[in-house]
Amino acid sequence: MTNKLSHKTYKSNSIQGLSSAIIKIENSEALDIFGVNNENIDFFEKNLPLKIYQKGNQLVIQGNKKNIDILKNAITQTISEKKTNKKVNSSFNSMQENLKMYISNDVKNINVTKTAKLDVIGKSKLQNTYLDILRKKQIVFAIGPAGTGKTFLAVAAAISQLLENKFERIILSRPAVEAGEKLGFLPGDLKEKVDPYLRPLYDSLYDLMPSDIALKKIQSSEIEIAPLAFMRGRTLNNSFVILDEAQNATHNQIKMFLTRCGKNSRMVVTGDPSQTDLSRRSESGLLRSIKILSDIDGISVINFGQKDIVRDEMVTKIINAYDSYDDQIQDLFDQQNNK
Repeated sequence: MTNKLSHKTYKSNSIQGLSSAIIKIENSEALDIFGVNNENIDFFEKNLPLKIYQKGNQLVIQGNKKNIDILKNAITQTISEKKTNKKVNSSFNSMQENLKMYISNDVKNINVTKTAKLDVIGKSKLQNTYLDILRKKQIVFAIGPAGTGKTFLAVAAAISQLLENKFERIILSRPAVEAGEKLGFLPGDLKEKVDPYLRPLYDSLYDLMPSDIALKKIQSSEIEIAPLAFMRGRTLNNSFVILDEAQNATHNQIKMFLTRCGKNSRMVVTGDPSQTDLSRRSESGLLRSIKILSDIDGISVINFGQKDIVRDEMVTKIINAYDSYDDQIQDLFDQQNNK
């Protein structure tokens, strides 16, 4: 059963210019939100200019609407993380960390993307902008390092808009490019050979939608997960279409994909240009396509950076280390060439 954050906001009669909100917390989420001995409530008031009162499982909050929204969305984020078990360390206070994150990022006009399983919100300014653009633009490019939410947020937006009947189907696609292993060496028929390459798309889907509902929608073709090669020759109408790992697609493949766009369709292309599995990096068509198309009205480009990484802190450290190493190698090449 989907567990939504219940709240209402109204104008206070007693203090002009301030708003009040009542947020109801479910029993299963009370400890994560209130903290041990209600320690989080004190933390909220110390970090935001709000007056907060607890009445049973309700928080009564009074203050500036912007600050109320920051707290409200930090609560939503904490509940979402609990449902997907993203914070498995019981000593880690996810609620406080999420609140600090939202305060430091000063995220404004936060978009809540509702799926069948979770309420998804951006954890940085750029992620929040991305969710907004995914509702407005016909074609969106999202590039950046691993862990920045490029694919997860796009799939969340697709599911949300499918449930709102804005589109009739979702199509999730990836290039089936080998990373050191040949497809022919894998057992099974074509579907069984290709599915391992598409597994991350299934994972995102199941994180956002109960598996039984997802399977029914796959069987009814409301959701399709297929290799990029299967897109050729099609016209995709009334569809939310995502091409993931586009750094492994050539220029001609991305052109083929984008020209499948039909009436009332939205297309999202995601990838990390630094992690291509093609035999030659120059064959990747991702950055070339962005350069060609970025000035067209109706096309947006989101360029995520390290500050947008929302996976474990170790991922950020790993990416920083590799970037530093690559810079050192490039400096050595430049010095050799200048001799």
